[in-house]
Amino acid sequence: MTTDATEESVERRVRVVLVDDHRMFRTGVQAEIGQTDRTGVEVIGEAADVDQAVTVITATRPEVVLLDVHLPGGGGVEVLRRCASMMAAVEDPVRFLALSVSDAAEDVIGVIRGGARGYVTKTITGTDLVDSIFRVQEGDAVFSPRLAGFVLDAFASTDAPPIDEDLDRLTQREREVLRLIARGYAYKEIAKQLFISVKTVESHVSAVLRKLQLSNRHELTRWATARRLV
Repeated sequence: MTTDATEESVERRVRVVLVDDHRMFRTGVQAEIGQTDRTGVEVIGEAADVDQAVTVITATRPEVVLLDVHLPGGGGVEVLRRCASMMAAVEDPVRFLALSVSDAAEDVIGVIRGGARGYVTKTITGTDLVDSIFRVQEGDAVFSPRLAGFVLDAFASTDAPPIDEDLDRLTQREREVLRLIARGYAYKEIAKQLFISVKTVESHVSAVLRKLQLSNRHELTRWATARRLV
């Protein structure tokens, strides 16, 4: 990096909140992008679930939120829903950039519909992530190259994006349980991941099977895989 580029990056500043349920990942991102004198990014808060995220974002009013899609308490879409007024603010809006391991079309479209300004996967380099954060701060839309196609396909026409009626029967929590079941998690593991009881997990699974007219978790896994929800 040249001296001029370094000086330019130092002149830019952006205040960021990092939302991800894996502490080690948050620590790694903080180490990678949070050296403010070098990157211009100041990580002013962190959160591990939906309630924490809304609390921290409300208290700090960052310029950009790095938001994981799969979070305990309702997922990234729920954070976006509860922060809608801050996103819509005329002055100093809070902007969201999804940062997720998932590259499933349903996840991408879900958070963009919810108001996120972009979506990048966790394979992104630190340098590209910093650049993406600043672009979102400035109001641009940012996507990993492969994911941009999902958004273009979904919003290319003037009609409303196509709706999966079967999937729309499920609540946000039922979708979270569905994904974890399809990934092979045991009920106890799902309960721990989502901070709910095993009995509640069982109830959600029963509701999903009933709504989708499926008989067992093997059929459920095939159904989720076919829709690239896993």
